Amino acid sequence: MNITEVAKARFSKMFSDGAKNLSESDPELVEFFSRFAFEEVINEDDLEDKTRMMAILATLLGCQGLDAYKAVLPEALNLGVTPVAVKEILYQSIAYLGMGRILPFLQATNEILAACGVELPLPGQATTTAETRLESGIQTQVDIFGEGMKNFWQSGPEESRHINRWLAGNCFGDYYTRTGLDYKQREMITFCFLAAQGGCEPQLTSHAAANIKLGNDKVFLIKIISQCIPYIGYPRSLNALRCVNEASEK
Repeated sequence: MNITEVAKARFSKMFSDGAKNLSESDPELVEFFSRFAFEEVINEDDLEDKTRMMAILATLLGCQGLDAYKAVLPEALNLGVTPVAVKEILYQSIAYLGMGRILPFLQATNEILAACGVELPLPGQATTTAETRLESGIQTQVDIFGEGMKNFWQSGPEESRHINRWLAGNCFGDYYTRTGLDYKQREMITFCFLAAQGGCEPQLTSHAAANIKLGNDKVFLIKIISQCIPYIGYPRSLNALRCVNEASEK
């Protein structure tokens, strides 16, 4: 095949279970996908391996790429993504993707971590309680989005106001306040969840703006989108790029 040894090795390492079969049944696909994903895309920018792998894991959660996620996770662990970070990515994804979609990933992750010798459960990362989660969540929203979020939890029609309260207390109070990832990492993975699942462009634009506010600037977000193109394709990636451009102009 007309493919570098580096790209071939990356493909074999990240898709070890099926690499041999695909190389035999679909050699042309393996050649151009590996050359693109594991050579051209990776060499496009200077993202750290850990950051790139966190983004790819979050993207695979968002697009429901379970088989690819199981293939990529061991390599992500090898490249510095800690078991705690993996679990935090998973936990936070529940707020944006729902347990109905994340349960198979959680079970697969536990199997892979156990096979790698990781003792479960991992140390707890919670910093809030049922009594403090709402107040902490409100402050987290303010920290990330600005003072305009201070009273958001009380806003909206009375019949749906409880959802805004849940956003503050559950989405931000239960998840974002946990240790294991910082705000910049949490907003980056949220951006990936939303971009990969599609149909969430208003929220994606909002979280692109939050990323930029926290220091994940436009150039950084374009690097993240670029690394995820092989896993979610061009339409959703281009939608994400449009949202980043809109957010950067505000």
